[in-house]
Amino acid sequence: MRIVTWNINSLRLRLPLLADIARTLTPDVICLQETKVPDPLFPAEGLDRLGYTHQLRRGMKGYNGVAILSRTPLEEVPDTPDWCGKGDCRHIAGRVQTSDGPLEIHNFYVPAGGDIPDTEENPKFAHKLAFLEEATAWFRTRSMTRTVLVGDLNIAPLEHDVWSHKQLLSVVSHTPPETERLEHWLKTGFTDAMRHFVPASEKLYTWWSYRNRDWAASNRGRRLDHIWVTKDLVPSLSAISVMKDARSMESPSDHVPVAADFTFSP
Repeated sequence: MRIVTWNINSLRLRLPLLADIARTLTPDVICLQETKVPDPLFPAEGLDRLGYTHQLRRGMKGYNGVAILSRTPLEEVPDTPDWCGKGDCRHIAGRVQTSDGPLEIHNFYVPAGGDIPDTEENPKFAHKLAFLEEATAWFRTRSMTRTVLVGDLNIAPLEHDVWSHKQLLSVVSHTPPETERLEHWLKTGFTDAMRHFVPASEKLYTWWSYRNRDWAASNRGRRLDHIWVTKDLVPSLSAISVMKDARSMESPSDHVPVAADFTFSP
């Protein structure tokens, strides 16, 4: 079974790119962030044609939005929180059946947090930290088995998750208040699946800024996109792949897809 996560940065705009990625990676489940489409305008038929006839979505006009697409039946997990009481479509969860039993999938788009890493000067940064704290508290109350958490978490937590640890320590996405809170969330019962395969001593990125035209040459990236699994799923992990070539597509997202492979089947 293969699960892919991708911040698509507008589903309707990049539906042709999603079709290419679906053909290349052949995922069983695709989790999207920043779909930027309200539910009534969600391109369900176009996704049906790609083979993803089972769809969960939570969207709004112009920004945010998350979706889970599956080739096999998909049941929405009920009663997920309205994080920080904002109703801003940043989380959706579904459950699929696999050969080893049911699998719960949580898809998140964590707030970016603005530009200033100060909760007094920047309400967006305060919102981000509050979101992380709420998510951590909620997952501590849950039975953490056969669960996968994916998404654009908008934090590069480790030294080699950014192109320069020293220069980015005061830049939102890599500041200690963010990385410490993300670690607390991870420790509610998850393992970082990407770093299970790629040692923490190696550079690993999933995002390259639009501001850098020659992004591949400079390679000033960050690992903002994540796949976490509960500890009981670690023996079932077989591979992780980052589709870096997607950053070179025509009109690309600034994020690239990340895939996790498991030994069980859908």
